[in-house]
This record gives sequence, C-alpha cells and structure tokens, in this order.
Amino acid sequence: MNPLTHRAEGSVTAPPLLLGPSLGTSYALWDKVAPELSAAHRVVRWNLPGHGGSPADPIGPGATVADLASLVLELADSLGIGRFAYAGVSLGGAVGLHLAVHHPERLSSLAVICSSAHFNGSKPWEERAELVRREGLGPVAATADARWFTAGFTVPELVQDHRDADPEAYAACCDALAAFDIRDRLASVTVPTLLIAGREDPATPPAHLREIADAVPGAALVEIPGASHLAPAQCPEAVLTALRAHFSGGARRGMDVRRQVLGDEHVDRAQARQSPFTARFQDFIARYAWGEIWTDTTLTRRERSMITLTALVAHGHYDELAMHVRAARRNGLSPEEIGAVLLQTAVYCGVPAANSAFAVAQRVLAEEAAEDDAAPSD
Repeated sequence: MNPLTHRAEGSVTAPPLLLGPSLGTSYALWDKVAPELSAAHRVVRWNLPGHGGSPADPIGPGATVADLASLVLELADSLGIGRFAYAGVSLGGAVGLHLAVHHPERLSSLAVICSSAHFNGSKPWEERAELVRREGLGPVAATADARWFTAGFTVPELVQDHRDADPEAYAACCDALAAFDIRDRLASVTVPTLLIAGREDPATPPAHLREIADAVPGAALVEIPGASHLAPAQCPEAVLTALRAHFSGGARRGMDVRRQVLGDEHVDRAQARQSPFTARFQDFIARYAWGEIWTDTTLTRRERSMITLTALVAHGHYDELAMHVRAARRNGLSPEEIGAVLLQTAVYCGVPAANSAFAVAQRVLAEEAAEDDAAPSD
C-alpha cells in the first residue's frame, strides 16, 4: 500500500490527472479547483510525507525530489494508473518537472504552478531545515501568510496544515528543495507544458516560471494578477481556466469530437452561421457537450447515440433527431438498431412521438442509401 495519503475524485474511466501540493500544505490546497477538474478527469491529489496524514518515514534527512517523484509513481501504480496528466504547486511542481525529465513516458501533459527549476540555492533551505529540526514548525508557520498570500488574504485550514506537519518530514522536504536544480535538463522536456505564475509571488516570482517557459520547447506561460504563492487557493478560477484549457484542450478537443460524430459538412455549416451573438454558445457546446460529455469513455459512442436519440424523441426535437440519426450511423448503429431504439421510445415517450421519429429516421436513412448508390464504385 502506498504511504502517501490521497483523495480521488471523478470517474475511474476518465483521463487521470494527479495534483501535487506545496511544502507545508495538504491536498486541501486544491479544494476549490479539484472538484471542477473532476468533471472531465480522474483527479488524484496527494499529500507529501508527514503532511495531511501521510506517514513521515518514507523520507528522511538528505531526501531528494527524485525520492518524492518515486513515491508519486508508486501511488499511480497502486491505483492502476499508467500515463497521467500532472499539475503541482511549488515543491509539487518540482516533482512534475522531475517526472517530465526522467519519466516522460508516464506523463501526458504537465502544469507547473508557482514553482521553479531551482529554489534560490541550498543555503536558505538548509537554514530552514535546521530551524525546524531545532524548534519545530511554530516559527515557520507563523510567517506562512506572508510567504503564501497577498496582504489581508489567508486560508486558515492551510496554515493549520503547516502547523500540523511532521517537523522531520518537513525538514527532509527542505533538504529536497535545497538540492533541486534541473535547469540544465529543461530543454529535454517533451511533454506539453504549462507554467502558471503568481504576479505577487515572493517565493517563486514570475521570472522563475519564465525561465522554464523559455527553456522547455513549446511551453506556455500564464501570469495571474493578484496571486501570490498558493495561486490555486487564492485565485482558483484563474488557475482552473488555465488548467482546463491545457489538459482538456477545451473547445479545440470538443470540436475534434464534434466533427467525428456529426461530420465535417455539418460542423462547417454551423461554423459558417456563427455570429458574435452565438459565438459564446457555440464555445459552450464545444467545451462541455463535446469536450467533456462525449469524450468520457464510461459509455461508448454507440451507447451515447442511443441515449441521444431517445432524449430527442422525448422532447420532440425532430430537426436535431435527423442530425443524430446520421451521427448514430457514423457511430456504428445499423438501421435495424436505430429502429429498435425508436420502437423503445414508443413505449416510454409515446406513440405519436415515435411515429414522427420514424418518419424522420426513414427519410434520413433513405437519403443515406441514395447517396451510397450514387457514389462511384471501385
């Protein structure tokens, strides 16, 4: 059993996404972001050793980011997760960079948040580790708000997590940060990479994220105004927007699926009719209907077509029904199976509704047959 405590959300069949914490916090750092991400992903957020209930003993003095990355891979293995997307804050982001350099086959994409390829040399971390081992976490936790948030903002639960962490494990994580410097390997990162910086972050200023973005081929950088070091807690909506676009492809991914199901001709017509007035609605459809629901592999596209046909009959949406009869054929349903679905609707949606639906489907299937007959043979 993996020693890292964790929380899993979302469908087990959805694409996996692992979320890593900052030093001194728990997976509560992601409370305002993870539930939203779980609509399209199998989200697994994990705790550092000695934090949030994780046992302290998996790491000790002289620990490295590589040690933490190994624990994360063990966690993924224990959950049956092979390849996954990853996002991490500060130390959690360093773990992500290590995985991207040393285990690229395990990552599908990466987001590094308020982190760095190096953490300003070893001395500050060696001094902090010594202080914590000598006096406990009280003195360091007392300054957490100033290091983590802008003036006047706090998250008491995260500050309490800091106070409750195991001092030895915390100090070992400081050792890991002291030894971390991956700048000379950034050019070898091949996974799609997003950098998110907090404009007001004193611990890892935007320049640290720009350094990574400039070195990693194809990387993108987002700077969040008003955010300090724990951006997912302070500016969750901005972080969520950036992560959604990076990990799911947003409307772009949805448009690909929409074309596969409805066909290029239909989508091209819809795009040609788009106006500034309808643009946001079209984006909404692409991101949610096609980018999240139709991409969820819990149901096959055949099954989704059957459900969609039934729903359209139930509500009398016969123009949409014609479009989705064609989509059902594209998704592998035979005319006989489409007829069986419509017959089922006669029982549960009413005979008049099914009668109209059969008329629409018969017309569409006849048009399809005529098109096939007109097509040139080999």
